[in-house]
Amino acid sequence: MDASLADLPGLWRPLAGLLLASLVVMGSPGPSTISLTAVGASFGIRRSLPYACGLVVGTTVVLLAVAAGLVALVAAIPHGALALGVLSAAYILYLAVRIATAPPLDDRARPAAAPAFLGGLLLAVANPKAYVAIAAVFAGTTVVAGDPGLDAAVKTALLGGMIVLIHAGWLLAGVSLSRVLRDPRSARLINLVLAAALVAVTAAAFAG
Repeated sequence: MDASLADLPGLWRPLAGLLLASLVVMGSPGPSTISLTAVGASFGIRRSLPYACGLVVGTTVVLLAVAAGLVALVAAIPHGALALGVLSAAYILYLAVRIATAPPLDDRARPAAAPAFLGGLLLAVANPKAYVAIAAVFAGTTVVAGDPGLDAAVKTALLGGMIVLIHAGWLLAGVSLSRVLRDPRSARLINLVLAAALVAVTAAAFAG
């Protein structure tokens, strides 16, 4: 017990390194985060919450798959990674069209259904950037040296919390644009820009 307590001060450096790496790598613009910002801007916070929850749950599934070593298994399946990529790309294109054509938030005459929980879940699970980013952070940092099981458990718990915080931040960033989107011209312009950004970051993720 005393030895464990004596080691606690030495944990702060790897913990800080893990959290910083997750913020920079996992929190950078990608299909999941940009889509959430666009959905938040186009549909407001209340109607975007189911989609946001789907993204969080799906990204957590990716984290657990990385921690359990299941990513290598999926990659070993013939055309498994390609199938996930095609599904992700198809949904992202559909989502980009939905965002680009979303009416202003105050336009009650043309209600538009916001993306649902299942859409966020499927996009997160099929998001290629999520696997690369989470695997890089997970494998690149050791928090508890000499105990791989505890190290994996600690990293999984911390990165799970970061997934929630990162998605909440991107959602709030999108919602902050909602006031501008009440003007029809501004709404159309910003929706088009966000839709184009979503397609661009997705293409970059697949190209990488």
